[in-house]
Amino acid sequence: MKNTLIFRKIIQGGMGVGVSGWRLPRNVSMNGGLGTVSGVVLERLVPRILQKGDPGGHVRRALSHFPFPSVAEKIIKTYFVKGGIPKGTPYKAIPVFTVNPNHLLISLTVCSNFALVWLAKENNSNPISINYLEKVAMPHVYAITGAMLAGVDYVTMGAGIPLQIPKLLEDISEGREAHYRLPVIGKNITSYTMSFHPETFFGAPLPKMKKPGFIPIISSNLLANIFVKKLPAGSITAFVVEEPTAGGHNAPPRKLIFNELGEPEPIYGEKDKVDYAELASLGIPFWIGGSQASPEKLAWALSIGASGIQAGSIFALSDDSDMNEILRRRIRKQGYEGKLVIKTDMRISPTGFPFKKILLEGTISEPEIYESRKRICDQGELVSPYERPDGKIGYRCSAEPFDKYVAKGGDLKDAIGRGCLCNGLMTTVNLGDEEEPPIVTMGDDVSFLPFLMAHAEDSYSASDAIHYLLGN
Repeated sequence: MKNTLIFRKIIQGGMGVGVSGWRLPRNVSMNGGLGTVSGVVLERLVPRILQKGDPGGHVRRALSHFPFPSVAEKIIKTYFVKGGIPKGTPYKAIPVFTVNPNHLLISLTVCSNFALVWLAKENNSNPISINYLEKVAMPHVYAITGAMLAGVDYVTMGAGIPLQIPKLLEDISEGREAHYRLPVIGKNITSYTMSFHPETFFGAPLPKMKKPGFIPIISSNLLANIFVKKLPAGSITAFVVEEPTAGGHNAPPRKLIFNELGEPEPIYGEKDKVDYAELASLGIPFWIGGSQASPEKLAWALSIGASGIQAGSIFALSDDSDMNEILRRRIRKQGYEGKLVIKTDMRISPTGFPFKKILLEGTISEPEIYESRKRICDQGELVSPYERPDGKIGYRCSAEPFDKYVAKGGDLKDAIGRGCLCNGLMTTVNLGDEEEPPIVTMGDDVSFLPFLMAHAEDSYSASDAIHYLLGN
């Protein structure tokens, strides 16, 4: 496909779970940036939007364009509640992913990814990306199919080394059976390949689809060279280089220290820095993320050979974000006043990657709230497949109850300090269970706020952020 990305100096970050629904990436895209849909766990978020009454009818409008109407109609019939479920009513259960997902979950995953990409591209001829995590791999063959059916232009992916994505994109675009190999913790079983043949599943050929560009999110020259050496030429459209100050999951540091509470804290030094001159010599365009949200940083990135910057936090706090409005307002106020505290937590994420969290009252970042939360794993997005004693594949998560995790062969020390990101991040976008506290992730730098806000209670739009970053 033609690389229209090179004309866009700003890539909007994918921002985890639901923060960038469809309005935000659509607005960013229409204002000159590359808008990015948060693609992680959409199969759990979209059914909850339907159960809340689908305000504005947007999801149903998108699904009315799904190329296999009977599949979309079943999703709507199963989950849509006119006027929304009453307060206090639990959401309807959604199947949890295994290596053999049922028909409903596959349909949900394809349709949910289709819906949000379709909405982001509705009456919008500019490019749209969708962001996934390599760690959340079981949905990939289905999620990416849905996004491609809606015409997604780029796929961005981090939290791992997603070398399988270019072949997956090619197979889906050519109508072939798609495969994705998952790691399995075990002695006899070390991997499992998930397969999906859309034509067989839907009972008809898929419409013609373009192959989207692929943008891996990397943190080092080593990773860039791995992609270049192991993939055929032309597989990589661009790199996004995320420095350690970026929000969400970060690359593990080469050095750790322990604070007075005995908690590990990362130390990023010279060996963790990217050699941008070396990266530029690979001949692949790259954008730099992590505390880059200013016109001065954009100018610096361009001066060292980058094509632009990736920015997330500046958009997450905008009026177009799907983050809970009260949380957004509190974070903006604290950031504007210089009182916001953001910590890189080495333990909280079940992935094992460092994770940025805002220390904010009422969230899981407070020790008393973390300790009082009922430890449960009922969303299952961050589970690790493992080989059970009977030779079958089981699933465990280091954030599930300690006794269950240990009973599945997990090491207790790996579970201490872990938190449920699935539930916490869903609550942050108003789609969590009522009893679940939120967790908010953000990059270290919010110095852009005084340039966008006239006072601590002020707000701004995604287009305001784009104009500021471009120096307008």
